[in-house]
Amino acid sequence: MILFVNACVRKESGTLFLAQEVLKKYDDEVQTVELQNEKLIPLDRERLELRNELTEKGEFSDDIFRFAKQLAKAERIVIAAPYWDLSFPSLLKIYIELICAMNVTFSYSDEGIPVSHCRAKELVYVTTAGGYIPERNFGFDYIKEVFSGFFGVKTFRYVKAEGLDIYGNDREELLKKTVKEIKND
Repeated sequence: MILFVNACVRKESGTLFLAQEVLKKYDDEVQTVELQNEKLIPLDRERLELRNELTEKGEFSDDIFRFAKQLAKAERIVIAAPYWDLSFPSLLKIYIELICAMNVTFSYSDEGIPVSHCRAKELVYVTTAGGYIPERNFGFDYIKEVFSGFFGVKTFRYVKAEGLDIYGNDREELLKKTVKEIKND
């Protein structure tokens, strides 16, 4: 099963368009999480205490664990996240808080090292930017750290189209170029 996490909010999202091209490459069931359609609530004190209490009891049926349980079952992950403010939309950060669930997606060894409870070994991160993305993409770099460190993902692919909103650049040509790269990868 492919878990497709869509952090795009615009109707005509170039990021979503490219992610759909990536998904066409695979012949697997796709489960989609449309972050803009979820009622994502950050882990404030009350929700964090609830999650900790349930974790201590080993009770993982509460909705607060829904995304974590789904992630643990995924065999591949595709994330579509536009490049915003040197990173990604805040909805994706809230989602990440919810999937970092002790004893569902990871636990700690006796030495304090995270041990993954997830199946996925590959993650494809898709993004677009109106300008140019610097050498370090804090969004992709963060995703790599979390998903390798906590969830055991070994292989990362980074798909991007940038400079889409710069005067004189042909947005459609830049997207077509990236689609060609996707198909040849």
